[in-house]
Amino acid sequence: MADTNWLRYNVSTVVFSPSAKLRVTPQQVEIALARAQRICTLRGARLTPMRRRVLELILQADQPPKAYALLAELEQERGRLGPSTVYRALDFLLAHKLIHRVETSNAFVACGDAEHSHQSQFVICEDCGATEEIQDDEIVASLRRLGERRGFAIERQVIEARGLCPACRTGQRQA
Repeated sequence: MADTNWLRYNVSTVVFSPSAKLRVTPQQVEIALARAQRICTLRGARLTPMRRRVLELILQADQPPKAYALLAELEQERGRLGPSTVYRALDFLLAHKLIHRVETSNAFVACGDAEHSHQSQFVICEDCGATEEIQDDEIVASLRRLGERRGFAIERQVIEARGLCPACRTGQRQA
């Protein structure tokens, strides 16, 4: 499995700033974009320039950006756009499992393992907002099993656990 530990975000602020300190390198962004292109090609889908740019902005963000923050950045680059332009791109990226929605903040993160179908869970720091995707098939199976025992057919799981990240727990967080 590829090392995806560099896909970490901070969701504590809502302002998207492309000039903010990047948590991923430009080379890692390019690798992820090339991987997304390969996945779309294999699936018979088209990663248009707009969809690619939205994914690129999400990958470059030091926090999971919201749709309107993405729209503002795109409008600076391309002029006036409608919100539907960004929402269509986000819908495509979600449908092809290239990104995930962080439900509690209605923001978006790049998927760390887009090649394999999976359900993700997120751990989110209450202090600094650091967000990491985790994948635990046992959690998925357990919730399905518990739902079935109660007569439910679980179709979708949203798990966002909140607590303190290691840096905040030890007081080593850098401002």
